[in-house]
Amino acid sequence: MDGPLPKLLVVGGNGFIGRHIVMHAYELGWQVTSLSLTVPVKKEYQGVCYLGADISDKESLSKALIQNSFDYVVNCGGYIDHSLYSDTGRNMIDCHFTGVLNLVEIINKEHIKAFINIGSSDEYGDLLAPQNELKRESPISPYSLGKLASTHFLQMLWRTENFPSVTLRLFLTYGPGQNYHRFLPQIIKGCLDDNSFPVSAGEQLRDFCYIKDTVIAIFTAMNCEEARGEVINIASGQPVSIRSVIDTVRKLIGKGDPKYGEIAYRRNENVELYADILKAQALLNWEPKVNFETGLRQTIQWVKHQYEG
Repeated sequence: MDGPLPKLLVVGGNGFIGRHIVMHAYELGWQVTSLSLTVPVKKEYQGVCYLGADISDKESLSKALIQNSFDYVVNCGGYIDHSLYSDTGRNMIDCHFTGVLNLVEIINKEHIKAFINIGSSDEYGDLLAPQNELKRESPISPYSLGKLASTHFLQMLWRTENFPSVTLRLFLTYGPGQNYHRFLPQIIKGCLDDNSFPVSAGEQLRDFCYIKDTVIAIFTAMNCEEARGEVINIASGQPVSIRSVIDTVRKLIGKGDPKYGEIAYRRNENVELYADILKAQALLNWEPKVNFETGLRQTIQWVKHQYEG
């Protein structure tokens, strides 16, 4: 990318994936703005502009982004919640779909070269694996519906107004910096503590992609004109069972006592959720470089360091 330093807005820049995107862009020397619900007390990178706003609140968002323009926007805002619509469903839809509507309406579209929206494998719902981008999605939660509505909205904008959107449909991204409430950090911490802890029977097949590979895919998509308007799976393409993941963590740490079968599967949970990544390979010339055990070792070391600290 020649010329002036690119200006990047990372929505959800305080989150797991967002922080890695901010770090990568900062290391490239880009002009980076991180937008999250609140401005962090401790700013990680001098020179990064940290803003606070709720993207589902148009007035709040408009005030935060006033007089700002960007070359690239990566939206990884929101959070994962598999609750039913009767519980917190409207909030999930507003957080994801309404948030995307507001971003598109508020940002200065004259300067945008790419709008990268982070989608979710949950958009596929209960479809048979391996899931590919040509299948009609089947969302089974307000979270996945909000994500899918955003996907179709952005594709419509590309078809009708040439809005340069790309949806990267992530499967399970993992690595250093992930919240302790997520699956892998929880398992790692339980084993480091040598605890007995409840888990499901672990028969689910899942697809794990290391955070550095995910970030490279995001930056590759920014500069790929052929990706505009497309939906692209970002994953390893290699299914692993949840039980084998837990067993590997326990083997690498050398302790821990998972109690299989003590947690029931989620209602409507897809037992086999792993990606076909042929489109990412062909369109982005991207494929993951970090194998699962290597990434797992690095994640364990990070959790151990944080825990000991």
